[in-house]
Amino acid sequence: MTMSDFPQYACKYSLELASKSKAFARQVFLSRKEFQKETEFSADPFSETGEASKCHGLKQRFPDRVLIMTSDRCFMNCRHCTRRGLLGKASVVKTSQEIDECVNYVKAHKKVRDVLLSGGDALTLSDKKIMEFVDAFSSLDQIDVVRVCTRALSTNPQRVTRSLAKKLGASGKVWVNTQFNCADEVTEEARQAAKLLVNAGIPVSCQTVLLKGVNDSGPKMLKLLKALSASRIRPYYVFMCDPVAGTRHFHVSVEKAREIERYCAERIGGLSLPRFVADFPKAKRKIPIDMI
Repeated sequence: MTMSDFPQYACKYSLELASKSKAFARQVFLSRKEFQKETEFSADPFSETGEASKCHGLKQRFPDRVLIMTSDRCFMNCRHCTRRGLLGKASVVKTSQEIDECVNYVKAHKKVRDVLLSGGDALTLSDKKIMEFVDAFSSLDQIDVVRVCTRALSTNPQRVTRSLAKKLGASGKVWVNTQFNCADEVTEEARQAAKLLVNAGIPVSCQTVLLKGVNDSGPKMLKLLKALSASRIRPYYVFMCDPVAGTRHFHVSVEKAREIERYCAERIGGLSLPRFVADFPKAKRKIPIDMI
């Protein structure tokens, strides 16, 4: 993998935050370690361009849910990104005809009840386009949940407006899945973005990634979890870093992850305690770290 495969990019807000936070900066700025040879890591570990690809821009790994590639852009190219080898190359759903194709796939697979609008970052799209996706899937009786997957709350929180939150909350089916990896990211702007969503009736959940040099200690993780729950953002998962080419320098050992989980569990209530898991290719579920 070369720099041209996944160039360094961050919007103004992210760059300003990186200038104040070493932990966040580690997620923003390219490192030479990304180009070390790795034999066991892949640019597409979950076969999203292969077996998981079911129709244009739709991925399915689990029976009850599908992922829609709504965008191939983000507000920041996170250096640990699972799709760092795919962004800019993956099939993205753009036209109304392509959305209809995805809707028809969902209708034909009655077990699907959960649709993830992802990418890239769904909120890089216009409000109108986001709602085209939301309305297409939330109108289906079989769908209980439409997840808007975005890191905007931590990388560009001004993108979340009162108007957008109101539109997203209208169907009563939208959840927002976001990602915060260190307490420095829970800024006043981030808290206000979360407040707009929650007050519009939208549950907000956080999927943190365990990253060396960012949040790989009990005190660091605990500080993040407290900051999230104080902002009404539910800590949902802490993921082991995925086996993606260019990310080995971010990986934390399973033993260390268990130590961090124990530290947090002994100091914070269940409402603020996420599940520590790993996502393995071909696994039928997210695997708790105590089962690895």
